[in-house]
Amino acid sequence: MSAHFPTLPDQVPARGSSLSRTMFKKLFLAQGWRFEGEFPNLSKAVAIISPHTSNLDAWHGFTALLGLGIKITIFGKHTLFNTPLKPLLQWIGVIPVNRSIQQGITQQIIDFIDAQDRIWVGMAPEGTRKQAESFRSGFYRIAVGAHIPIVMFSFDYQHKTLHCLGVFHPTGNYQQDVEQILDHYVGKFSPKNPKWLARPLQNRIKNS
Repeated sequence: MSAHFPTLPDQVPARGSSLSRTMFKKLFLAQGWRFEGEFPNLSKAVAIISPHTSNLDAWHGFTALLGLGIKITIFGKHTLFNTPLKPLLQWIGVIPVNRSIQQGITQQIIDFIDAQDRIWVGMAPEGTRKQAESFRSGFYRIAVGAHIPIVMFSFDYQHKTLHCLGVFHPTGNYQQDVEQILDHYVGKFSPKNPKWLARPLQNRIKNS
């Protein structure tokens, strides 16, 4: 693995070509960013990334994902697929979910994961780029329900680094586990817009 950018392991779901991966890798690095951390070789995972305080997060994350050649699955409201955005959503890899059906979104996602041989689900725990008082538990409930690990990533704007913080295996005790997850972020993140930093991450800065 390069000191600045990893090679995608063979069990991780992949997309793109050698040409597209090279192009986006160069674009990511040309902006002065780098990638640090050991990329886990997992066929299924819930991937979370924080902090999320700017629309630029999506740009840096997107170029890194395409540079890696990883296929990340995102879930969105089914009504979005009735708009002109449908072709773009399909190309990105967004899967529609219906909030109105009885089983609920979480179970729909779990059922979808169970039906796949390889899948990484991407989520931002804050649920918004503006200041969140807490992490939303959806990512955790999906990981527990699908019996898959959580892979943690962070943006560090101060050092222009995208960190892979490792793999976390949930126990089913959300309150206990989320504190351990947040501990992995200490010293490994800095937001684009500090005023919008989620409260749990603010607390990790104060306690570090």
